[in-house]
Amino acid sequence: MMNIVKVSNGKVELRKDTGSLIRTIVTSGAIDADINNNGSLILVTTSNGKVELRKESGSLLRTIVSSNAVNAKFSGVDLQIKLTNGKTELRKESGSLIRTI
Repeated sequence: MMNIVKVSNGKVELRKDTGSLIRTIVTSGAIDADINNNGSLILVTTSNGKVELRKESGSLLRTIVSSNAVNAKFSGVDLQIKLTNGKTELRKESGSLIRTI
């Protein structure tokens, strides 16, 4: 059974695949979210262009990018971050830049 993330009115909700709410991860400002393959990490993109890496519990691990992001997705073990200028950054989970595409 895989959990899913849902963005609703700026909140990021962790839900069971049946749709029932497990917990709210972020309470305001979220525009996009993605969960990794094993469900242990969640990427949250905020309305001010920040990308945060969070644990499934909701606690913040680190800020990956502090501005100019429009969305972020997991790409295997790496993070794919789309920027406002149309470029895409491939980053490690640690936040370090691998390359810009």
